[in-house]
Amino acid sequence: MGNILTVRGVERRFASTHGSTLALQATDLLVAENDFITILGPSGCGKSTLLRIVAGLDHPTAGEVQLDGRRITGPGADRGMVFQSYTLFPWLTVLDNVCFGLRERGLPRAQQLEIAHGFLVKVGLKGFDRHYPKQLSGGMQQRTALARALANDPRMLLMDEPFGALDHQTRELMQELLLGIWEEQRKTVLFVTHDIDEAVFMGSRVVVMSARPGRIKLDRLVPLAHPRHYSVKTTPAFTGLKAELTEAVRGEVLAAQAQQA
Repeated sequence: MGNILTVRGVERRFASTHGSTLALQATDLLVAENDFITILGPSGCGKSTLLRIVAGLDHPTAGEVQLDGRRITGPGADRGMVFQSYTLFPWLTVLDNVCFGLRERGLPRAQQLEIAHGFLVKVGLKGFDRHYPKQLSGGMQQRTALARALANDPRMLLMDEPFGALDHQTRELMQELLLGIWEEQRKTVLFVTHDIDEAVFMGSRVVVMSARPGRIKLDRLVPLAHPRHYSVKTTPAFTGLKAELTEAVRGEVLAAQAQQA
């Protein structure tokens, strides 16, 4: 499998009253086709900044990001983004939220509906197509956001703590749902999370970022087979990797606290 995403020397500075703040120091990352990379690190380490640069929602101060050999200069339909907040259009039904990107691309309405209904079935929302976002639970809204991103058939799925606002039980169900869809479709995924359990359970690779200014401190393959069931969380391979990552993240959290002292 070749690499579809190349992050090369990406740095991000933000202007401040005291000059500028380096949020992300020169960072390199290669992402192979069908990879599911989870990104861990302390708050403020640049995880979301890196993801936003890949999405084209922010621009690096130095370096570049390439998708399929083409430099990313702005947002595009080849990258689907799912945020922690549900970002649904409240005036559109569930069905029309999922159809939104397809409509923007100019697909005929019949084709939009066929694709959207298919993804609503995949995320367990069959029968909710005429509901509005305010009528849905948080988990159901995030399922709608996931269906909308997948319906557009992006090359990559970019997820910024997508399950962070959900209760524990709903979060675990969403993890299993997304993993099942990934095992079936093998979309390339970059997934930012604070949750170490989630990072190991979901990822084929886990990347740990350092305290600000962020850089990649650790890059580990996850030695767990697919299809992956939640019972894998009790295995020695899972608990061993979780222990290593917990130590790495803890060290960076303490470093971040020391910076603020």
